[in-house]
Amino acid sequence: MSTGPLRDPAHRVSPKAVRLWLFESLIAFVFLVGGSLLLATWADDWSWLPEWLTSNIWLLPVVVGVLATPFLVAEPFVRYAVHRWELSGDVVYARSGFLTREWVFVPVSRIQTVDKAQGWLERSLGLATLEIRTASHAGSSTIKGLDFQVAAGLAERLAHRAEQLRDDAT
Repeated sequence: MSTGPLRDPAHRVSPKAVRLWLFESLIAFVFLVGGSLLLATWADDWSWLPEWLTSNIWLLPVVVGVLATPFLVAEPFVRYAVHRWELSGDVVYARSGFLTREWVFVPVSRIQTVDKAQGWLERSLGLATLEIRTASHAGSSTIKGLDFQVAAGLAERLAHRAEQLRDDAT
């Protein structure tokens, strides 16, 4: 019996997540272009490289910047369009990804711990990451880009529901 494609989880992450991911992309861009500029500076003195390459080594940071820009600009918006989550009955359903997609179904009865985390960028934007750990070989599942209050409420609901389900099983 074919059930068709998976439906989207009900809730989007916070719109502020786009700013977080844009800032992270900007940081990555600076490191990529800065690293290629540093490499170009060092490679200018490498005598084992062909002459045509050392004379045009200044193009390396330009090429890296031009090739990286579309990905670094598009990624936050694509991630926002894709990242969704839902607590439906006794299952947490989340979808994430940029170049690839990941659908995760976590039965609440299997949850061992629920943590919320905030890096300094997330904290400055009022965002958090929810980490759901189970005993499965897959480890943990995360929902990134949640508003802090939403993450705190969801963590509390999940922990309470997981405790209820464990008590029912004994």
